[in-house]
Amino acid sequence: MKFLVTGGSGFIGSAVCRYLHGRGDTVVNIDKLTYAASLGSTAEIARQDRYTLLKADICDAKAMARAFSQHKPDAVIHLAAESHVDRSITGPADFIETNIVGVYVLLQAALDYWRGLTGEAKDAFRFLHVSTDEVYGSLGPEGRFSETTPYAPSSPYSASKASADHLALAWRHTYGLPVLVSNCSNNYGPYHFPEKLIPLIILNALEEAPLPVYGDGSNVRDWLYVEDHAKALALIVEKGRPGEKYNVGGRNERTNLHVVNTICDLIDELEPTRSGLSRRQLITFVTDRPGHDHRYAIDASKLERELGWRAQETFETGLRKTVRWYLDNKAWWEPLRRRHGLERKGLLAS
Repeated sequence: MKFLVTGGSGFIGSAVCRYLHGRGDTVVNIDKLTYAASLGSTAEIARQDRYTLLKADICDAKAMARAFSQHKPDAVIHLAAESHVDRSITGPADFIETNIVGVYVLLQAALDYWRGLTGEAKDAFRFLHVSTDEVYGSLGPEGRFSETTPYAPSSPYSASKASADHLALAWRHTYGLPVLVSNCSNNYGPYHFPEKLIPLIILNALEEAPLPVYGDGSNVRDWLYVEDHAKALALIVEKGRPGEKYNVGGRNERTNLHVVNTICDLIDELEPTRSGLSRRQLITFVTDRPGHDHRYAIDASKLERELGWRAQETFETGLRKTVRWYLDNKAWWEPLRRRHGLERKGLLAS
């Protein structure tokens, strides 16, 4: 197949590009190359056949129309988005522009392209909009998000993604465009931009710098290894039913404090501190971010039951692979680290 992947130089997008290319598909990566993108994340496939990088903004209607007409994809996996909750608190405008307006522009370009197809090509075309579990809001101590859970977004980021979900499904119901929507739990793994929790803690721990934890660290997230997610997205495109939503989760609920403690223990094992002390002593509890949802948990049973997907990595095996990757790939993350620093994002002026 030929896939058009938006945001393919980002964390999840690059994993999708590497996976699809590795199994023999053709990949056209559309990426604006914002601060969170890294050409190093697709370096292993960048000079090979069946891979094209197109630097473009999904908000540019003419560029998107050209991308479809020139490359003629069999399917779209839409991942391009502003995704950092903390940044959305102090700078929501970019999230509205990319995550809502950009989705509208891309849907229109896809609709125009799809209407021009005929026969098997038109029947087989798919548009997968990749979203987040954060659109569902916050859970209590029990239960999990299902595909029928009402939306209750809390942050500018999650509100923008909820808007995009509704737009995508509206283009299915109104115009017939074969759209699918996936909502995933928190991803982690190699090539994760250093501002996010797990890579930030790994790199701070390596440098024996303070390890900031919001509030008391009791917030719970369901963690999904990024390569498991990439496989799920390909499966949804190939076997999912247009108009349906599919939740993707790893069944790995952990408190933020548990995640940080586990990272400390892994790095202590693999690269002990100069003093011999535990890195747990570097944990610093900081003021919680505004509107911080307490618990997310995904029920992925629909995806498992209908399409046969199952996460291959447990949290323990996936996190060990992730820590090992950061230890072995300083050349990838060090330039990003120097450029973007360690400061916390999302603080509101008092």
